[in-house]
Amino acid sequence: MGKVKSNKVINGTFGAVWVNGEKWLDVESFEAKVTINYEDVNMAEDLATHKKMTGWSGEGTLSVKKVYSRGANLLAKSVKNGIVPDISIVGKVADPDAHGHERVAINEVTFNEFMLLKFEQKTLGSEELPFAFADYDEIDLIA
Repeated sequence: MGKVKSNKVINGTFGAVWVNGEKWLDVESFEAKVTINYEDVNMAEDLATHKKMTGWSGEGTLSVKKVYSRGANLLAKSVKNGIVPDISIVGKVADPDAHGHERVAINEVTFNEFMLLKFEQKTLGSEELPFAFADYDEIDLIA
């Protein structure tokens, strides 16, 4: 690999998100990450603490401009009736000036909270939807 050119850094402006197949055009930011869980493993005659993977957990945040009641429309009726809706998310970032694009499918999504109502004088509205997930597929990654 040679020198990295600045114009090849991914620009998030070219990101998009689909929730249950619907493209959300009001997305401000999106983040999904996997945290690996480990147990400590001690070995005889070795002072180091080794690690053994025991699982993983997925979590993220989807932030949207307040154009629609995204969280309430997606969750309010179901949650009130004790139902967790089946939700999947596809995230994509495709800067035309970069080395390629990335696309990831996130499944078994459970939103941790949603906003019923929020406003502040002289402030544009936004909504943050933190979530967890139990499955993912890397569809396209930049090599």
